[in-house]
Amino acid sequence: MKNNMLLTPSRFSPFILFFLDLFFILTVSNFIFDSLFNSIWIVLFVMVLFSYEKIYTFRFDFWVDLKKILKSIITSFFIVSTIIYFSNYEKNYSYFEVFNFFIILLILFPIFKRYSKKLIFKINLFKQNVNVLASEPHKTQLLKEINSNWYLGLRVTNKRYQMVLISSKKYDKDKLESVINKYSKRIKDVFIIPYIDSIDFSSSNIIDYSNIKLSAIHLENKLLDIKNIIIKYLFEKILTILILPFVLILHIFISILIKKDSEGKIFFKQKRLGKNGKIFRVYKYRTMYENQDEILDEYLKNNPEEIEYYKIYHKYKNDPRITKIGRFLRNSSLDEFPQFYNVLRGDMNLIGPRPYMIKEEKAMSKSYKNIILKVRPGLTGLWQVSGRNELTFKRRLELEKWYIQNWSLWMDFVIFIKTIKVVLLKIGSK
Repeated sequence: MKNNMLLTPSRFSPFILFFLDLFFILTVSNFIFDSLFNSIWIVLFVMVLFSYEKIYTFRFDFWVDLKKILKSIITSFFIVSTIIYFSNYEKNYSYFEVFNFFIILLILFPIFKRYSKKLIFKINLFKQNVNVLASEPHKTQLLKEINSNWYLGLRVTNKRYQMVLISSKKYDKDKLESVINKYSKRIKDVFIIPYIDSIDFSSSNIIDYSNIKLSAIHLENKLLDIKNIIIKYLFEKILTILILPFVLILHIFISILIKKDSEGKIFFKQKRLGKNGKIFRVYKYRTMYENQDEILDEYLKNNPEEIEYYKIYHKYKNDPRITKIGRFLRNSSLDEFPQFYNVLRGDMNLIGPRPYMIKEEKAMSKSYKNIILKVRPGLTGLWQVSGRNELTFKRRLELEKWYIQNWSLWMDFVIFIKTIKVVLLKIGSK
């Protein structure tokens, strides 16, 4: 397919992005350092690490890109500081200047990168054409992600494409090999989505058995590893202590609003399933009227379709028991804030699977229950930032299981940042 080898504008976008980044970092360098000549090697060192992380070679999404950018900047700082310290040119550099340079990059460069990509990819000519070969539900998921995630800079087409994305679930082994051979002869970039999609292979270790020309992928249940448990515990405790003053101030205002809105207690306590199925009391702000049972019984008599809706989503579409302030608290997820007390007590983690109700245990199959109930539930988690109430009960379980099996500290960081966005913008609350 000769058309795919033409020099289209999209092939120049990595170079444009590279030189835009270089220009930005040179500008910061010129602002911080006295001499551009003395700092040029530092700038080039950062750019080399960016290139090593392949941020110009592949179209990553924002969070993967951000991880690689922060990793490159932090690594550059330590290496540059070490080189200056052990070189004969230490007197030519101020450690204060070096520190400020990298701090500014850490804060401003990801913002610059995001908006420079948005500007470039607004022009369709700079988007990379991709041909997607997949069956449902993968195809719908992939098309939705490509069309909605402008940061990727991709455009789906079956003509003049420079990239092919193949879902292996569409084919049997022989057919898959045939398709890969067909496209790899003509297209430089061919990507294969593994048949097993419940595992994040990007963080797995691959063992090569060179004598027999085979490779093995090492899988582990990451949140059952004692090292990871300790890392997560320390990360969350530090984060909780930092957030706690803000939570206490917010608690005062919310308590006043609840009391003014309706009669009753401020807090609502409910028994939930904790680690290893141990029952504990979870704390939330009261969001329902005190006579909630009578209100619900009357409502379900007049709206029997709500019973079927509950069977699928484990929530009611229009719950009449919820107060005015309660609806706001639920939509913004602020009703969950008292669970910081559960976190401090050790009943819950800051981030993890949701604390399931006791009656929901029967709806969980063993394949989910044996994994999800092995760890502490979280105040927030992957399901809350992936659609929340829009997700079916089964889809929630799938996300919880995926989170536990593929956990990383970076994933927790991303979930935490996304939770702030969900709270502020009320995304996925309905």
